[in-house]
Amino acid sequence: QVQLVESGGGLVQAGGSLSLSCAASGRTFSTYTMGWFRQAPGKEREFVSVISWSDYYTRYADSVKGRFTISRDYGKNLVYLFMNNLKTEDTAVYYCAAKDQHGTHYAEIPPVEGGEFDYWGQGTQVTVSS
Repeated sequence: QVQLVESGGGLVQAGGSLSLSCAASGRTFSTYTMGWFRQAPGKEREFVSVISWSDYYTRYADSVKGRFTISRDYGKNLVYLFMNNLKTEDTAVYYCAAKDQHGTHYAEIPPVEGGEFDYWGQGTQVTVSS
């Protein structure tokens, strides 16, 4: 069982930056692929970014490519999402998710579908004002 707790959300003006963190419990963090998803009011949850368990692959939604960066710290069981040049359309609740990839080849491409992930955090609100 893995518990995920997001932090770092808040209110920022367009063009500004925010950093989100996701703290994962459990001793098998190193075998989990970690993802960030978001859901805006009245919209479906959408993929934002993912980092493979091996740190070999990262993937980004086209809407955030070049502005967001995902990274992970194995020693601290943390995943980060650094968000720059924020836009009003980035306003959403951001969720951290984990997928158990124990036994998976290090170069396997990580998934981007929310249904592939096993565990989810409670979410953190990001609001970008114009």
